[in-house]
Amino acid sequence: SLPAKLINGGIAGLIGVTCVFPIDLAKTRLQNQQNGQRIYTSMSDCLIKTIRSEGYFGMYRGAAVNLTLVTPEKAIKLAANDFFRHHLSKDGKKLTLLREMLAGCGAGTCQVIVTTPMEMLKIQLQDAGRIAAQKKLMAVQAQLSSPSAPEPAVERRTTATQITRELLRNKGIAGLYKGLGATLMRDVPFSIVYFPLFANLNKLGQKDPDVKAPFYVSFLSGCVAGSTAAVAVNPCDVIKTRLQSLQRGVNEDTYSGIVDCARKIWQKEGPTAFLKGAYCRALVIAPLFGIAQVVYFLGIAEFLLDMLPKHRA
Repeated sequence: SLPAKLINGGIAGLIGVTCVFPIDLAKTRLQNQQNGQRIYTSMSDCLIKTIRSEGYFGMYRGAAVNLTLVTPEKAIKLAANDFFRHHLSKDGKKLTLLREMLAGCGAGTCQVIVTTPMEMLKIQLQDAGRIAAQKKLMAVQAQLSSPSAPEPAVERRTTATQITRELLRNKGIAGLYKGLGATLMRDVPFSIVYFPLFANLNKLGQKDPDVKAPFYVSFLSGCVAGSTAAVAVNPCDVIKTRLQSLQRGVNEDTYSGIVDCARKIWQKEGPTAFLKGAYCRALVIAPLFGIAQVVYFLGIAEFLLDMLPKHRA
């Protein structure tokens, strides 16, 4: 049922985000730093420096936004995919690969309603620590070369609510949907790759078409399909992250659109820059979708919904 799908998607999203958010933070910071202004050399280096400068909870900056919006985002994605698969199937027959891809395309298109503002706010909070660290490093270097230089300013932390109010006041609702085109460019191909790949991998573990595959097969299928799709669309994710970042570090480029962003990255940082954070993204997406599929398999939502009438009685 639709309520069960919504609950399953929400539970899976909350568990998954809590587990992998620090890796997602490292991905954002690695993708945003440009040549000549590198603060972090790798995912582990980023996490270690974040803990030293911002404390353990610094790794979870922006997590509140994700935890708040991931439930509707995952619910829309999973429910939309099921909806399109149902309506594209003919008399309950097996879907062709093309129809599976069309269902994934529909799911990816629907989810950007929530994904774009969620990513927009999350990126500002995640990247704030990198920009502050860069400014502090430059201030320290300036003091070493000139003792009369001012001391580094203390970072003023902003909240998602403050950013939202500022964007709505200055740019209206369109401010929260900055990078919508890049988000579509990432999420639609991701869903086109992920959902058909997961469905076909999961079928390999089914001994009978009418019986569910074991939960470990669903988990592994979700991990493999998720990481494959994540790496495939990583260039689009790099562009989206750069476009949605409102604050820039010292001497970092600004971009007027998708084409301008892609061109400047290619010219100034080389083609390998489009793979920045790819392994972080794979590490984030693999367990996220593996957990989602296990929650679906276990039918946690169905259990909760079945308990409601008994509890009332």
